[in-house]
Amino acid sequence: MKKYIKSTLLMLCSLALFTACSDDNGSNPTFAEPNSFVLNPSPLENVTVELAKSSTITLTCSQPDYGYPAATTYNVWIATEADMSNKVFFEVNSKTPTLELDAATLASTLTDMMVWHGATEEDFPMNIPVYFQAEAVMTTTTGDAIEQSRILSNVISIKDVALEFSLPPVQTPETLYVVGNFCGWNWDNCVSMAQTYGETDKLWHLVYIDDSGIKFNTNTAWDGGEVGFAGITIDPESELGDEIIDGGGNIASSKPGWYLMIVKCNVEGRDIKYTVTFNKPEVWLMGTITPNADWKEKEEGCMFTVPTTADGEFVSPEFTNDVSGDGGARAYVKIPGHDWWQSEFIVGLDGDKISYRGAGDDQERVDGKAGQKFYLNFSKDTGRIE
Repeated sequence: MKKYIKSTLLMLCSLALFTACSDDNGSNPTFAEPNSFVLNPSPLENVTVELAKSSTITLTCSQPDYGYPAATTYNVWIATEADMSNKVFFEVNSKTPTLELDAATLASTLTDMMVWHGATEEDFPMNIPVYFQAEAVMTTTTGDAIEQSRILSNVISIKDVALEFSLPPVQTPETLYVVGNFCGWNWDNCVSMAQTYGETDKLWHLVYIDDSGIKFNTNTAWDGGEVGFAGITIDPESELGDEIIDGGGNIASSKPGWYLMIVKCNVEGRDIKYTVTFNKPEVWLMGTITPNADWKEKEEGCMFTVPTTADGEFVSPEFTNDVSGDGGARAYVKIPGHDWWQSEFIVGLDGDKISYRGAGDDQERVDGKAGQKFYLNFSKDTGRIE
């Protein structure tokens, strides 16, 4: 009986609580999709603003009427056209209706916009109008945007912004990443080109190129920066350049096989131009492991065999002599105009990884014994001595 009374009371309390919540409409705020959002005119509208001498540009706005005070995130769109036709997103992520725009970031963004539309560095400094449009969106307690609450403000302007050239110098890449059929077109499995000692804007790698081709990029991603056939100039001095074709936009070969690919990077304005040499895939032994042990380039009988498949191994002749210490088991490719050691590499310093000298100092040595060989897989950048 006591259990029955206790259960009945609990049920009645729950019902009363439910009824109270259902009737209490006044205490439950209702979301209203906003239809207006005001960005206030800037006090700098009619004065010259020198971004190089400013730290921040401050804009203020109202909070959209969501029906109740709500957590809101504010950002800005900027443009140099009054109709906002060339607007770009400027991240502020302000949690209040006061938006502090970093002047240096604003300058670099505007410079990039002007360069994109044809300006050169010689056209700077310049004075331009800048147009601003705020964006607001309600956020949850975890910071996620509630999309139906997103709203844009009116457009305001600062009519005279003094803009100096604010982009860093374009640098040639320290490496390029090559992707293709040999690695399943997967950037996680791509290979990284090595710099040439003494000419770091010249990069090289042994690459298997078939009729589906390859691409390269400064990043390991499909981010729009990848370079295909249309993005290169084939060096007329290439030994095998006549075999390279356009494979649906990729750098492909009419005679699938291995190539020593050498990429020369040159800065022209804000662009990097790539001149690519496609030479025979010759890999050579060097040092006291060779028959003559006289450090002569391309010594007879010292060239590796070349595999016929993308996953095959380059295999050296047998080492003639035991080596240790300064001599070491060493190998190289020949880059035209460079000594052999400017494009040398070894294995055994980092597990089974091929270690390229690149632009670095002389490498540590790896011992070798007469009768051993190098086995190198350039599609995976791995190798061994055995």
